[in-house]
Amino acid sequence: MKIRLLIFFVLLTGIEAYSQQLTYTPTNPAFGGSYLNYSWMLSSATVQNGLKARTDPSSQQSELETLGQDINRQVLSQISRTLLQQQLEGFGNFDQEGTFSYGNLTLEIYRTLEGLVINILDTTTGEETQIIVPYN
Repeated sequence: MKIRLLIFFVLLTGIEAYSQQLTYTPTNPAFGGSYLNYSWMLSSATVQNGLKARTDPSSQQSELETLGQDINRQVLSQISRTLLQQQLEGFGNFDQEGTFSYGNLTLEIYRTLEGLVINILDTTTGEETQIIVPYN
């Protein structure tokens, strides 16, 4: 009987409950989280990262080796520039529109509203490149 009376009393008076508003706060400081989490997140990411940073081979070379490579690069660049200039002399300065063949390459040159368009087609592989030189 006491249990029924207790149940009746509880149902009659109701149960008082307390609640609070739930809010989400991000952990990452980049997304509005606390700046105090920065070092913990960075150390956690560093531990999980299995990749190693590449070492720059030029930083391990002596100044003499670096100078030798720079001179070598400049000489090769000058040779390639000279050879390219000799090969392009047959095409002129690209003022003439039309289609030109040079070995395995076919050049199509024409003018549009955007500028001078040069289509280069490699006839052996089918690769095509388009160069647009805007007007001044």
